[in-house]
Amino acid sequence: MTPEREERIRTVLNRRQNGLVVIMENVQDPHNIAAVMRTCDAVGVQDLFVLNNTIPKHRKFARSSSASALGWLTVRQYTDTEACMAAVRQLCDKIYATHLGVESHSLYDMDLTGRIALVFGNEREGVTEDCLKHCDGNFIIPQMGMVRSLNISVACAITLYEAMRQRNEKGFYDGTPQLPESRVQELGVRWGLFEPGVEEPGTELLP
Repeated sequence: MTPEREERIRTVLNRRQNGLVVIMENVQDPHNIAAVMRTCDAVGVQDLFVLNNTIPKHRKFARSSSASALGWLTVRQYTDTEACMAAVRQLCDKIYATHLGVESHSLYDMDLTGRIALVFGNEREGVTEDCLKHCDGNFIIPQMGMVRSLNISVACAITLYEAMRQRNEKGFYDGTPQLPESRVQELGVRWGLFEPGVEEPGTELLP
């Protein structure tokens, strides 16, 4: 590994966000899945949950367009909502869904700097009622046009970049490792930065 490559990996690993999680529920189009993966990688999301409770489990993702991002993410697939949400709760304190409801809040009124998971639903049906029961709130992206809907990958990108903006203002991307030391070690080994079994504390990752 070249010194430049090693420094790049260390910098990316330092900026991975603790407690910023994305859940895709019943997203069918592989191109949407690929686009979400690329956005997750771009803003420092490490954990992506793929929940298919009304459509078949994905046998593979659109590798032609997402392979470069997929290799840097931790992707978990579930077919059971309860099991998925229980796993998400291990990483996050709050779960919010993109859903137009009576008590939905504007994306720009939300605090996206905590340990949160963001749910994006099926291209036509949105987030299921079964999933909404596990959510702590709903949000919408304000729109001014006649057609009040956005492609899921676009909605995810807008939301995650707002989260990045808020987190950046609080210094979450300043180079100090955000992930727990155990995750830093796990990912460092997986990405070829550390040798298996060699402990390297996250605080030593600063280039």
